[in-house]
Amino acid sequence: MGTTIKKQPIQKPDIPKRNNALLNVITPVGLEFTKNGLSIGENIGKIYGLIRYPQKVSVEWLSKITNIPSTIVSIGWQPVDNAALIHALSHSVVQQRGIAEGAKDPLSRQRAEKAAEDGEKIILQIDREGETVGLMSVSIMPVAKDEKSFQKVCRRAESLVSVLKCKMRTIPNLQKEAFQHLSPSFATNKKMEGILQKVVPISTFVGGFPFASSGFNDGAGYYFAQDTGGGLVIVDTWRRGGDRTNSNFVIMGNSGVGKSTAIKHIILSEFMKGTKIIVIDPESEYKDLCHNLGGNWVNAVGGSAGRINPLQVRPSPRDEEGEADRLYPGVGAGMEETVVRKAYQLPEQDGADSGLCELAMHLKNLEIFFNLYIPSLTDMQRAILKKSLVELYQDFGITWDTDVSGWDAGDFPVFSDLYALIQKKAGKGSERQGYADLALLLYDLAEGSDSFIWNGKSSIVDGGTRDGGSITVLDTNALQETSDNIKRTQYFNLLTWCWEHISRNREERVLLICDEAYLMIDQKVPQSLVYLRNMVKRARKYEGALAIISHSVGDFLSDSIKQYGQALLDIPCYKILMGTDGQNLKETAALYDLTEAEQELLLARKRGHALFLVGAKRLHIYFEIPDYKMAYMGTAGGR
Repeated sequence: MGTTIKKQPIQKPDIPKRNNALLNVITPVGLEFTKNGLSIGENIGKIYGLIRYPQKVSVEWLSKITNIPSTIVSIGWQPVDNAALIHALSHSVVQQRGIAEGAKDPLSRQRAEKAAEDGEKIILQIDREGETVGLMSVSIMPVAKDEKSFQKVCRRAESLVSVLKCKMRTIPNLQKEAFQHLSPSFATNKKMEGILQKVVPISTFVGGFPFASSGFNDGAGYYFAQDTGGGLVIVDTWRRGGDRTNSNFVIMGNSGVGKSTAIKHIILSEFMKGTKIIVIDPESEYKDLCHNLGGNWVNAVGGSAGRINPLQVRPSPRDEEGEADRLYPGVGAGMEETVVRKAYQLPEQDGADSGLCELAMHLKNLEIFFNLYIPSLTDMQRAILKKSLVELYQDFGITWDTDVSGWDAGDFPVFSDLYALIQKKAGKGSERQGYADLALLLYDLAEGSDSFIWNGKSSIVDGGTRDGGSITVLDTNALQETSDNIKRTQYFNLLTWCWEHISRNREERVLLICDEAYLMIDQKVPQSLVYLRNMVKRARKYEGALAIISHSVGDFLSDSIKQYGQALLDIPCYKILMGTDGQNLKETAALYDLTEAEQELLLARKRGHALFLVGAKRLHIYFEIPDYKMAYMGTAGGR
């Protein structure tokens, strides 16, 4: 029987279809080459080649070339035979030694001797240390959309390459071949290799970090600024680890250098990330921004719409061990409970029930409040006031064991209640004269001009929220026209309210902005500054952060307050130093150990430019703010 063999059809390989959409994206609209330039679609370009390198190079020298803004850089590397190179170098060394011996000109003799020494060093690297050498070629193409910008880019590239002691030149009549050599879609061009290749040790190439990019990137966070090389600075301000232990900011600089714009840019970025923002605004610069974000703008001395009742007992935050954690100016960490117990004759407690109640701790804040408001109080008047406060709270059902976490603002006494109680006591008893004198001192708080600020229930609420965070602006502009005792007392009252909101929820990020922070400084009565120092130290425990903004570091470094003020400048992990001069520049340079180049940056006082210290790293940054953010900022400052 015969066998029938069926002929199988030949299977043709699948040929992928041409992706015209992709080709349209990556293919330029048009290419045109001239003697000394080219056009790629709507862009103008010119290709340069490096034809000379310095005898000595610094670390990362190539990265400075590859990161020139608005340029495309191509680097070629081809290993060569070491033996042939050593032979050529040996011949060159002998030749240079002969030139040196026969030279009559001292300059020619020094140059020849230097060339011979450099040749011997390279021979040592290659022969004894086994270092690889190769032929390196570098081509650079500046690109821009218009002639003016293009000329600017070309000058910048030429200047940067010259600073590195390299030399580059345009490649005339070979712009097409140079473009092919530079383009990743073409093989290397032999003609261009013959022009550009130079012998370089591999350590020079690798040590140049040619693939190192400019900028700073945490891998998370938001766009912060640009560095001088045009690289993006991406910062996660809530990152922990290494040299970054907190999220606090300090921003310093003369008026008009861009501090307000920078902090508003940060506020908008944090708001979009869901951070709760509180701003103490003494110059009414944040009102438009607050309204544009749907926040709550409060006149901090505006009566019923913006009142914080100092007599309202606030729930105590708990520290990481579950103990009550309050801030007391002038009292060291761990000493608060002992101090308050002695002041109010509270019994000592042991075991799990130990710790101070809300009332006892709040009375310590009230003691500071009255000392700021009436510095002339005598010891007897203070004792009578403490006794009256305890009795007043008992009349409102608040004792040492009361938990006030569920109470409303209207459930607490106000100063008119305290004034009425003291007046009642002034009519009878052996201490009536002391009560009568105290009633006169408290008249303004209860019924006089200052009652408009403090006498009444608390009325400030959180800023209105959207999909992002929330913002509350406490406008203290009108406070600047009041007397010193009212000013420092209200600032302390505002800070206690802010601390309650920072420490209320460990899971909620809260950023407190203290603009023009120097206004909170009183060298004679430093309690507000001490309270602020304690907040900077402890905010990280509650996922909070503070931003201290001022003009001069000298405001915080006077001898009487330096022990408190310097902490506000040292502790923050994020420091933005903007333009300044004179004595302030000297103090800033001494405080942060600035180099001459960093001091020159601050002395230039360029608007929007700053020295950014993030942890241990230092960057020269420029705040390039998007237009959509500028639209939110309003017209009051920071434009």
